[in-house]
Amino acid sequence: MYRRILVAIDHSSISRQAFEQALALAKLTEANLMLLHVLSYEEEGSPRLPVLTGFDAYPGMIRTQALELYQQQWQNYEGQGLAMLRSRAQEAADAGVRVEFTQSPGSPGRAICALARTWGADLILVGRRGRSGLSELFLGSVSNYVLHHAPCVVLVTQGAIAPSPQERSPEHVEVLS
Repeated sequence: MYRRILVAIDHSSISRQAFEQALALAKLTEANLMLLHVLSYEEEGSPRLPVLTGFDAYPGMIRTQALELYQQQWQNYEGQGLAMLRSRAQEAADAGVRVEFTQSPGSPGRAICALARTWGADLILVGRRGRSGLSELFLGSVSNYVLHHAPCVVLVTQGAIAPSPQERSPEHVEVLS
């Protein structure tokens, strides 16, 4: 069965579901659990690089302040990620599961697959937000990348999918009597 389970987590509700599934599987199979949080601009709530224009009255001072603010926000973001990892790791340890965690910057899909290779994972759990069409094209899909590049079995937890325009209730409904 599974001996080394890697679960990628962030601050989303679908990530929480993936963690709970990974925890249940780790308990069931007595597997080691690795929690991974990837520091990425793609994650909701991550700091955005400041937009700097060439028309600032005092460009050196403003750019320095903007970059210092960004660095502060990034450090807060890192701290929040570590706090989340520690909390989930404690939850797993309290459930009797051997657990490790790590946090690294980069592209989520690539970071997940790289850690799976180096750590020797035999199962990866990731959440899927349900992006499709243009949003998947422009924003990418971490789960899709992992499915196609992982060195082991991948289990994808599906999040709620927004209804398509055809599935939404019509704005105008006529009632015939």
